[in-house]
Amino acid sequence: MSAPTPHTAATHEVDAVEAIVPMMPIVLPVVGGVLMLLLAFIAVSMA
Repeated sequence: MSAPTPHTAATHEVDAVEAIVPMMPIVLPVVGGVLMLLLAFIAVSMA
């Protein structure tokens, strides 16, 4: 039958979650701030 191909560093696929995890301390506060501003704008515009 066929021989399995060895996994090398060149054929290793980068996982999307593993690529984003190091940026979480920056991404979470920024997204939280934007979400709070959006919600505040909606609340003021409805009032």
